[in-house]
Amino acid sequence: MAYTHRLAGTVDVDGVTYHWELRREPQWSEFDGWKGMSIALLQDGAQRGAVLEFPAPKRLQKGLPPSRLQVSNALVSRGIRAALAAGWEPMSRGKPMVFGVDADGN
Repeated sequence: MAYTHRLAGTVDVDGVTYHWELRREPQWSEFDGWKGMSIALLQDGAQRGAVLEFPAPKRLQKGLPPSRLQVSNALVSRGIRAALAAGWEPMSRGKPMVFGVDADGN
C-alpha cells in the first residue's frame, strides 16, 4: 500500500475518536532556527484542544535537504496518549494546551 501525504484525519484511542490536523510543517526561523511540525488535536464533543509540537528533524539540523513529511496514525496515537498522561483534559474548558513531544510521539 502506498503512503499518501495526509494533512488531517481521525484516529481512535481507547475507544474515543480524536480529530487531528497538521498545523505547521518543519520550517526555518531566523530567530529560533529550525522548528518542527505541530499537530492540533480535538476529541469528539470536547471543548479543549491540544497542540503537539515536535522537534525539528535531525536531517534539517545537519543541513540536509528536507524530506517528505510523514504523519501516521501511530504517531498521532502516541502523541494523544502522551498528552493525556501529561494532564490534557479534553472535556475541560479553556485554551488549547501545548505539549512538546519527542520525535517518537512520547
